[in-house]
Amino acid sequence: MEIKRPLLLISNDDGYAAKGICELVEMVSAYGDIIVCAPESARSGFSCAFSATVPLRLQLHEKREGVEIWSCNGTPVDCVKIALAELCPRRPDMVIGGINHGDNASVNVHYSGTMGVTIEGCMKYIPSLAFSLCDHDEDADFKPLRPYIQTITKKVLADGLPQGVCLNVNFPKVPAYQGVKICRMAKGTWDNEVTQCHHPRGYDYWWMVGRYTNDEPDAEDTDNWALSHGYIAITPTQIDVTAYQALDLIKSWCL
Repeated sequence: MEIKRPLLLISNDDGYAAKGICELVEMVSAYGDIIVCAPESARSGFSCAFSATVPLRLQLHEKREGVEIWSCNGTPVDCVKIALAELCPRRPDMVIGGINHGDNASVNVHYSGTMGVTIEGCMKYIPSLAFSLCDHDEDADFKPLRPYIQTITKKVLADGLPQGVCLNVNFPKVPAYQGVKICRMAKGTWDNEVTQCHHPRGYDYWWMVGRYTNDEPDAEDTDNWALSHGYIAITPTQIDVTAYQALDLIKSWCL
């Protein structure tokens, strides 16, 4: 009887041709067959958005032994949904988002299309993880990440993850890593998020930019602290967003 290799579904929010996702495919290709379905161009900040009113298109870019690379005109979550419905010959053994150009630590997890990929896989009860590097350069150096990505991928393939839990893995830009920290999401805020500009043709327009502030810079158990001190940050992230500690308080309102 033929033993099938694991099936890995990979996507991102930087686009199917981004260096990060191309190198990720090469790093994990030894561990299973791979289907890439990623946006046709950058879709950063799309979080868990999906296209309810826009028709989707697929385009096959490459097909070789054990690897298929597709693009979709939709969001990162669209890519996962359509790949599961139309491209995967069987249920994937893992969904991977990344490698993202830029970190997805702290509250960025709520905005990230790369984490949208991972959360979507997790909501489908598929072991899912995301890899991100704190470097927005389109030619960023991903080679130092290889042994860690391979080790984490193999471990999750072998042991799985708790139901409703996915992994958010962030790498500092400087590759002289101090080690790995399993940590929580830091509390942080974005401000000055909109910059107004004036066009020469006479109208105003705005860019979404902003500045991030770590609101607990001395908390050594957070992902921000780990990354700023040269550690790889692994944050278990859960789908259930119920504030259990507030249930009794709200019940006491006697509504």
